[in-house]
Parts: sequence; C-alpha cells; structure tokens
Amino acid sequence: MTQMTRRNRRRSSRAGVTLIEMLVVVTIIGLFVALVGPGLFRQADKAKITATRSQIDSFMTALGTYKLDTGTFPTTEQGLAALRIKPADVIQWNGPYMPKDIPKDPWEHEYQYRFPGEHQADEPEIVSLGADGQPGGEGINADILSWKNR
Repeated sequence: MTQMTRRNRRRSSRAGVTLIEMLVVVTIIGLFVALVGPGLFRQADKAKITATRSQIDSFMTALGTYKLDTGTFPTTEQGLAALRIKPADVIQWNGPYMPKDIPKDPWEHEYQYRFPGEHQADEPEIVSLGADGQPGGEGINADILSWKNR
C-alpha cells in the first residue's frame, strides 16, 4: 500500500460519527425539549387568550359604530354577522363594520353573542368558551367574557 492510500483510510475512519456520540446528541436534544417545551406551550396558550380578548374588543368597537348608525345593537338572532351583512329590517346600516368575515375564536369555536345581555341589559355580550368549548372552566378552559374584558 502506498502512503496516500493509508492516509485516506485513516481519514475515512475518523470522519464518521460513533453511535455513542449520536446518543449523547439525541439525549441533549431530548433534555432541552423536556425543559423548554412546556414553557413554550404556556406562552402559546397566553397568546390565544390575548388574541381572543383583542377580537372581542374589536367586535365591541364595531358594535358601537353599528349602534351609532342604526340606533341599536344587533339582536341575538342577527348576531355578529350583522356587522358584515345588512340585516333586512335595519334602515341606516352603513357597514360593513368589520373588514373581514367574523372569525372564530383561536380554538376554532364560534363566539357567542347576546343582545340584550344577561349581565348588562343595555350592552351586548360576547363570550368565547375557551379551549374546551364548554361553559365555565379554569385556566385555558375558562370563558372569556366581553363584560369582564375591560
């Protein structure tokens, strides 16, 4: 064998990664994910709650403009859709009052709208049922309510 062939063999045997080195890297990545992952998920949950509150605030602003034009808020039956599509029996509607279609909440549930409201008869109420889509709940499953949003 020539000296050049021996050098190439030595290089190629050193160029690979051993199984132990791969296991160490995979273990480090696993530990990193286990330590950092839960914190990232909590931040994502907080972001969804913040986005929901922001959407409800946008609806309330649009509803205020709707009332200025028409003299009243949309009924429960008309719902938030009245901010985008003129109800048949409304005369001075100058909408649309929302730039895009009415979105679902960040958990893909429909917002619940009531007017007159149960908690404030002279104000509309908007509710997001949170992550579980069920009334009540705690933490991320808690309802997000327009009358407690301010």
